[in-house]
Amino acid sequence: MNTEKTLTPRLIKRLLFVFILIILLMGASYILITGYFANKHNEATAQRVNANVANYLIEEKFQNSSPFLEDGSVNKPLFGDIMHDMMAVNRSIEVYLLQNTGEILYSVVLDHNDNTPAKKVSLEPIQSFIANDGQKYILGDDPKNPGTQKIFSAAPYEANGRSGYIYIILAGQEFQYISKNLLAQYFVKLGVGAILLTMLFAALIGLASIWFLTKNLRLMTRTVRKFQEGDMTARIENPENSDIEVFAHSFNEMADTIVDNMEKMQSVDLLRRELIANVSHDLRTPLAILKGYVETLQIKKDTLSEKEKEEYLQITHNNIDKLSKLINQLFEYSKLEAEQVVPIKEPFSITELSHDLIAKFELIAAKKDITLKLEKPEENSVVFADVSLVERALQNLIENAIKYTEPKGVITLQLQRKTKNIEINITDTGVGIPKIEQPYIFDRYKQVNKSTKKQGYGLGLAIVKKIMDLHDTTITVLSTPKKGSSFIFNLPTYQAQV
Repeated sequence: MNTEKTLTPRLIKRLLFVFILIILLMGASYILITGYFANKHNEATAQRVNANVANYLIEEKFQNSSPFLEDGSVNKPLFGDIMHDMMAVNRSIEVYLLQNTGEILYSVVLDHNDNTPAKKVSLEPIQSFIANDGQKYILGDDPKNPGTQKIFSAAPYEANGRSGYIYIILAGQEFQYISKNLLAQYFVKLGVGAILLTMLFAALIGLASIWFLTKNLRLMTRTVRKFQEGDMTARIENPENSDIEVFAHSFNEMADTIVDNMEKMQSVDLLRRELIANVSHDLRTPLAILKGYVETLQIKKDTLSEKEKEEYLQITHNNIDKLSKLINQLFEYSKLEAEQVVPIKEPFSITELSHDLIAKFELIAAKKDITLKLEKPEENSVVFADVSLVERALQNLIENAIKYTEPKGVITLQLQRKTKNIEINITDTGVGIPKIEQPYIFDRYKQVNKSTKKQGYGLGLAIVKKIMDLHDTTITVLSTPKKGSSFIFNLPTYQAQV
């Protein structure tokens, strides 16, 4: 499947969709915000232009005529003339006569509309308007539409011993209706033009931005495809300069990990084939010997002496032991390799264990005229580890030392207390290990120094290495050809674990 063709266009389409949606939302928000502030600007302009209308009315109309009649009632004819003159200039103007408490005494609008519930307006906007000489944009109550506010003009009056305010709504219902219609038409035209223009520029900018933003993504896609098609060297160059640095580094690290794992798998597969080949060879040797001596016993059983029969049976027995040991080692190593062995750590005396092992192998060493000894046995050292696994490791190391040590040689098991560890050192005076082979002695089925003609199964040291790994420690080898070898590892003291 062409990944670059199937994934990248889908991503680009989604980015385009989101980008266009954002632009449309921005355009709609722009139109609404522009309309809101334009309407406020128009109202502020109208209020500023007509700020002195109330003062003019008082100066011109109330100079010769009082707003109240002699009986104290409102001079309705005067207000009728005022509304006539005002509406000749602006039909949306509404004039109200207020008491100094804000109660509406009279209005031509209210006189012709008895259903109007408002009988009082708030004085706070009126007083603020007068204090600022009408130079500040302020909205006041609309008596005809309770709960709404409109631009107004206001001025105080005093007549016939009474005081109050002339309150003029500058944008009545008719003005609002016409204004809304005109504003709607204006914003329809503005909106269509703005959206078309915005979409044009958005498309150009969006395509350029998406191309730029996805450039590194396209590069990564091409690199991934190369890696997928078998180019194991494909990497994203200069990931720190990429806009998606984290993903670039992650891909490079992932590719390195995959290549390393593949190399390890190939190495493991090679070692497995070598192991099978070598083990098959060692299995064939004792089996061939067994077959030969058994056949000899069968064919010549009547002509062989008792001594010869005993010798043949002993050889057969020895080869059966070799086969058994080899099979046990293979089984043990396979469990360690598959991580099926979980160490059960507990405190135990490594000194006592060493004494037991020396006693166990002393007779075998004596048969080869080899001296096997334990240094510093008087000091009891307690470690925290898996006793059975440690015993198995020491046993393999001692067996290995006996195998490669010539007669009259010495093998020493030394225990030495360190700060938080006990150092275990198995030293022999054997043939030693060439330097070129020392790095590989713990590999599976690696038998060194073949010139000595020693028979070995190649798994003993590999098992030791696995046991050390389970104890989170390392084993070191120091060896000089023809002088001997030392295998050293450390185990934590019991006190260090508490």
